[in-house]
Amino acid sequence: MLFKKKKFERKVILQREVLDSILSYCQMQHPEEGILILKGKSKNGEINVDGLVIPPFNYTGDTFAGIPNSFLPFDMSYIGIVHSHPSGDAEPSVTDLNNFFGLVSLIVKSPYSDDSVFAWDSSGNAIPLSIK
Repeated sequence: MLFKKKKFERKVILQREVLDSILSYCQMQHPEEGILILKGKSKNGEINVDGLVIPPFNYTGDTFAGIPNSFLPFDMSYIGIVHSHPSGDAEPSVTDLNNFFGLVSLIVKSPYSDDSVFAWDSSGNAIPLSIK
């Protein structure tokens, strides 16, 4: 093999202010799902989330939340999405995986506390999450 590719273990670092904003947004949207775009940077497998965007033209309901990707402005700092699961289940659904956007998907389950946030990759594998 001519070139060896380093394999990085992914991890997500979520800023405290961003977490508080996510939890507040999910509580306001309850009992419907809420969806936000994650902003940040990724380097050597470390995904640092330091901002949020309310997506334009998002649509939500009791069991779904989505965004039309064609209306998103070009921004290289978009690294994923976060959405809520009011049902209390944090596992990504098949629909969640089929509509994966970016490097990471955060799912927040009801009752929307610090321990209710989980990170997933595009295959549905859990990614370690820490709060900074």
